[in-house]
Amino acid sequence: MSKLKLNVPINNLGYGVAGYNIFKELYKFHPSTALYPISKPEFVDKFIEAGLNNREKSLVHDPCVKIWHQNDIHSHIGKGLHIGFPIFELTEFSSEEKISMNHCDKLFVCSKWAKEIAGQVFNSLRDIHVVPLGVDTEIFKPYQSKRTQTVFFNCGKWEKRKGHDVLLECFNRAFDFDDDVELWMMCDNPFIGQDNQKWANFYKNSPLGDKIRIIPRQKTQKDVYNIMKQTDCGVFPSRAEGWNLELLEMMACGKDVITTNYSAHTEFCTKDNSFLVEIDSLEQAFDGVFFSGSHGRWAQLADYQKDQLIEHMRNVHGVKQQYINGWESDMKKLCCKNHYGIETAEKFTWKNSARELLNGIV
Repeated sequence: MSKLKLNVPINNLGYGVAGYNIFKELYKFHPSTALYPISKPEFVDKFIEAGLNNREKSLVHDPCVKIWHQNDIHSHIGKGLHIGFPIFELTEFSSEEKISMNHCDKLFVCSKWAKEIAGQVFNSLRDIHVVPLGVDTEIFKPYQSKRTQTVFFNCGKWEKRKGHDVLLECFNRAFDFDDDVELWMMCDNPFIGQDNQKWANFYKNSPLGDKIRIIPRQKTQKDVYNIMKQTDCGVFPSRAEGWNLELLEMMACGKDVITTNYSAHTEFCTKDNSFLVEIDSLEQAFDGVFFSGSHGRWAQLADYQKDQLIEHMRNVHGVKQQYINGWESDMKKLCCKNHYGIETAEKFTWKNSARELLNGIV
């Protein structure tokens, strides 16, 4: 294969985490891989420095992969094979997005769900290749919390798409003040300004607000892990996802996960490794902030979905209490529970992502 150019952001947001980890693994496969950051990198390590230096050696006709939003993948580096890698959540695209996508020679997407959707608007279905995202299992390792309470955890920037409105309602319905439970929310959204505080107040002022902890955005993946490992269950009632890195990271930690059985995370979520909330209908995607309702649909979270979410949370708490009751008599019961989740994470590594990306170029 000729030398490769990777055009990605380098930061601690979703695109940046994916961009950095895929680049690092590509570099391990091919040390000639050149890195062209989208905006200034938020950090530089030996891999990034080497990738930046490789730009001096790259050729104009080397293939370029751009991991970025679907409305801005038409521009690329050089004159070689042009591959766009958008991460999207909805079922339809705007005219601007369709134009941008169809200026690419090939498309990479995260899931079979995404391939089906992109195939409806892209020039050639055969030129769409699935490249699943991954998890760093050197950081996110199995760990069983020794806390007595059941800690539910959600990580993902504040927005309706993530189901944050429904999660609060269901937590308050599932438990009462005497239940030994907590809900940790690590959801800072850098794009909504003071509305972050509105979301925090919405949670803290609820009936079980004293059992809810608002955690600030963490600086590094290791910092994220240090929070995750203290929890018991990731709860992600998403209406739509482009992947959901944090859900897979929780699996890698051996944690139970509750999530919707819809959109891109169905690539790695199954009835064996997840408590699934079944979806029976879609609705226009509207939140008045990021989604106007004019392009695309997402899962509808109605009473049936809420009832499932409540039941799953209660079941997780019930099992945790059984562990706690046997704490002193049988410490072996405290081993990580989600073995299928750990096995899934071992398959969906960033090394696998890089390998699939290379397979899609050949």
